[in-house]
Amino acid sequence: MNAFKRLRDAYVIWHANNINFPEFDSNNVVRKKVTFSGRVQKVGFRLELFTISQRLKLTGWVKNLEDGSVEAELQGEESKIDFLIKSMKSLTRASVKKCDVINIPVSNNKEDLTIVR
Repeated sequence: MNAFKRLRDAYVIWHANNINFPEFDSNNVVRKKVTFSGRVQKVGFRLELFTISQRLKLTGWVKNLEDGSVEAELQGEESKIDFLIKSMKSLTRASVKKCDVINIPVSNNKEDLTIVR
């Protein structure tokens, strides 16, 4: 199983690094809590979100929840977060059935994006 996971992870990273980004207008920094529900675990969803977020220079964290959903707190330019959410909802190897987005207060901590295990 580890060989399969390594192969999947390599594909996920390759895919995330080959997404073409649009030109983003510089806009306000926001923080959003996003919960993705559906078939979003065991498909490389967190790794894809993490890799794209790093490329977009977003901060925060992402983790699996016990109910099978994935939760993330993302901070950065609003247009970049919205692009990331749209990208994650369009993944074909996952199936996002529901996406809840809540605006939360911006954090002053200079954190990197992390995957919470």
